[in-house]
Amino acid sequence: MSDSVMLIGEGFAGEGVNAAHVNVVLGDRIGPVGTAWAAALATPRPGHVPFIAVARPGVPIRPFTLFVNKATIESDRHGTITWGAAQAGVSAGVGDAYVQRSLDGSSPYNLEQVLIVAVWVNPAADDEEAVFANNRVATAAAVAMAVSPTPGFVGTDLSAMTDPSNPYFRQ
Repeated sequence: MSDSVMLIGEGFAGEGVNAAHVNVVLGDRIGPVGTAWAAALATPRPGHVPFIAVARPGVPIRPFTLFVNKATIESDRHGTITWGAAQAGVSAGVGDAYVQRSLDGSSPYNLEQVLIVAVWVNPAADDEEAVFANNRVATAAAVAMAVSPTPGFVGTDLSAMTDPSNPYFRQ
């Protein structure tokens, strides 16, 4: 992968307060994505503390993955769900991306690349298992979109863009 390549993807899964919305940026450690990854890690702010995501303590997700919470942590419970169930869901989703061959486990890129995962966890989330499952699905979908953008922008994507809807707004 060239240092000028930046792959971007988005995934959404679930509904209600336990839904997951994940954005990913994948690229080389040496290049703009690596620079953004390091800068984000080095500049936490109140309620938003990017961290290296792990599958288990001492086992970082590969490629090295920076977990960035999009919602300000509002309570101890919200923090526990974000850093617990959502982080585990991101780990499982990246693992699923390898199983589904969106990511290549035999490639040297899994050590030369970095992944930024921006994760929305609603402060009202109340079901850890649903948050885990939804983040797993959303992360795998976002990675798949990043590495294999769908052809046919003029068709499906353009149609959706001219008649938009989302969980917060419908025409």
